[in-house]
This record gives sequence, structure tokens and C-alpha cells, in this order.
Amino acid sequence: MLPSDGYQPQLARRLGPSQKERLRKHGSRDSRGGFRASSIETPPCTDFDRAYFHSYSHVGIHEEMIKDRVRTDTYRAAIMQLQNSIAGKVVVDVGCGTGILSIFCAQAGAKRVYAVEASDIAAQAKEVVKANNLSDKVIVLHGRVEDVNIDEEVDVIISEWMGYMLLYELVPCPVANASFSSIGNFSFHLQSMLSSVITARDRWLKPGGIILPSHATLYMAPVTHPERYSESIDFWRNVYGIDMSAVMPLAKQCAFEEPSVETITGENVLTWPFVVKYVDCYTVTVQELESITAKYRFTSMMQAPFHGFAFWFDVEFSGPAVFPNNNQSQSPPDDVASSDISSPRSNLRKKRKNLDEALVLSTAPEDAPTHWQQTLVYFYDPIEVKQDQVIEGSITISQSKENVRFLNIHLEYASGGRCFVKESVMQ
Repeated sequence: MLPSDGYQPQLARRLGPSQKERLRKHGSRDSRGGFRASSIETPPCTDFDRAYFHSYSHVGIHEEMIKDRVRTDTYRAAIMQLQNSIAGKVVVDVGCGTGILSIFCAQAGAKRVYAVEASDIAAQAKEVVKANNLSDKVIVLHGRVEDVNIDEEVDVIISEWMGYMLLYELVPCPVANASFSSIGNFSFHLQSMLSSVITARDRWLKPGGIILPSHATLYMAPVTHPERYSESIDFWRNVYGIDMSAVMPLAKQCAFEEPSVETITGENVLTWPFVVKYVDCYTVTVQELESITAKYRFTSMMQAPFHGFAFWFDVEFSGPAVFPNNNQSQSPPDDVASSDISSPRSNLRKKRKNLDEALVLSTAPEDAPTHWQQTLVYFYDPIEVKQDQVIEGSITISQSKENVRFLNIHLEYASGGRCFVKESVMQ
């Protein structure tokens, strides 16, 4: 993930094409709640895969993630809080990068940690492990989760797999290796690492084993952002005393055609958020992530211009006391809103049972900022909404049928008797 300077066009984190999911066929569950291996065809490593892995060989990506204190401190706190479930156990770190999470697990007393990393940063991870005198505990495996061999079941899977808008990671690759639009010397595409976690789960996780994080929730909410609109659009009305309003239609297209990753605050949010997708890492399948559809209904808490929708996520680190085995329902727990009910996020936290056993890493606008920021889908023209005005519609997030590297966002929304459709392609 590259460092970002907000939403400036030349450095904006544009969300690019998504890769077709690279998961094995899933085995069926056994009576203990675990997984039985099925006949599996390993997907080949494509040029797209190689470009993705190559991007993670750049130390700057790992530096940015490690320096995200909210991210790194929460993972370390979760590992230490669940030390009784990790000490003396076998752990797999999916996408270990420089190995920091693997080392945290070793420090928590893990018997053995398999640190799996497909990019060339694995060489540095081995040296880091050696420098910290942990080579007897942490085994760095250079290769894809689909390809490496681990000759034992594991008790714990840990991974920092989350990307922008939860499921999709923005990564750069050299223009020469890409066939899609570029910014500067790089092209950008999307990749979901959750598929690799699913593969690791189905290959190695013991019945009753734990996955960290265990659950994830993607939220959306209407937002107002007049400063953003003014800086990008209204600027053209008067440029050094010159009327350049003729540029405004093009400016709107360039600024708002694609989703933008940037930071907003709670003051920008017009309503309580809505749960678009709840992910149970014990049961989620690749197929259910290929297309996500939800109907929503919001009530504006203020009068303001409605500029678009923001998306963010949180993940939970729940131990075996809350989730004792892998045989969990794919439905959200009772305290998490279903896909057609608006849900105040603060209420979700208040209602969680055993809160001391479920650490939460949040990327919400009102929480401490992270490198994930928030993902914004802007309208070309704002809509004026009044307090208590209803905003309703549906959202579909899916892979493009024309090109599986592209991600389609289809938004239908209605308010004040007017209906609209906004379609964005992450490319």
C-alpha cells in the first residue's frame, strides 16, 4: 500500500481492478466442526499474481502498515489478550510480510509459527526472525498459501488481510506488467487477501481452532463534504478572476467518477451507519464475496448537502470462549444488524457480549485514523436533504463480468421524491 496525500488527483489511491478469486474448492465440514480436505486443483500463479506479490517486495508498503499504530497495537494487544489460546500452539501467519505478527505470536509463547509470504520480502522476514533469535520457533515459508506445504494441522490462523473497503487491497505494479490505466509510473489494481485466509483455513485449521481477526463488518453511510466539493469543483468558477466554469463538468468526472480513499470525520456523516456485509471468517466462502447486495434505509440527522456515501469497516478478535469451534452460522449475531436494517455503530459496541474478549480494530470516521482511511463514492452533484429526510436504496458490489480485474459498484438511491443511480468501476 503506497503512502497517500489524501485525494489529490496525481497521488490519489484509486481503487483498481480486482483479481478473480484464487481459492481452492472448499472441503466439507466434519462432525467436529472442522474441515475435510477435498480434491483440490491449485490455481496457477498468473502474471497478475506475480505483479501483486512483487509490489509487496517494496519496504515502503510494510513501513506504512507497521507505522499505523492503531493497526499494529491492536494486533499485538489481541495476541497478548488471547495468549492462553496461542501459548504452546501452532500458528500460521498468512501474508506475514516482514514477520512482525509472527514474532508477536512467538513472544506470546507459540510452539511454532509458520510465516507464509509470497513476495520477496520473505528474505528479509527470515533475517528479522534470525536477528531476534526465533529461528527455532518461526519458520518463514516463501510461497503462496496455495502452494506451500505444512505437514500438520494448526491451532491459530492470523492475518492482516483487510483492504480498502474491507475486501479489496490497493497495490501498485509496474506499468509494463499491466494492461489498465496508470498513474505516474505505476498501475493500480485490487486484490483480496481474504481468499488466502480461506484457503489456509480449509487446508490446515484444526476443529476448534481460532482465526484472528475472527469477524469483520463493512459499513456505509451518507456523507456531506462541502470542503471537498469546493476544492475540486467550485474552484473553477473563479480562477484568478477568470471564469473557468466550463471546466466544471470535466472536473466532476475526473474527481468523482471513481471511488476515492481519503479521511473524513464523524462530522461528515449524516446518519447512523448501515451494515453492508458481515463476514464470519470461520464460515465465509469465496463465492459469497463475488457479489454483495444489500438494501438500505437512512434517516438524515441534519439538514445538509448530501455528497455521496462513505464506506469503512471494523474487525473483531474473538477468542474460543466466544467462538468455541468452527461450526458457526454465517448470519450475524443478534447484536449485529442484518443487511436490511439500519444500525447505529455505537449501539453495536454497547450491545456486544463479553466485550473484554473481543478487541475491535475500527476504521470508522469518528475513531483514530488508520492507513485504510475511508472509501468515498461521490455524486457528480450534491442533493439537499432536510433533517429526518429518508434516504433509501440498494448497493451491489461485484466483479465485472467483462473483466474480472474490475470491481463494479452499483448504487441506487432515492430521497425527497427523486431517484438516482450511480455506477462506479474500480479500475
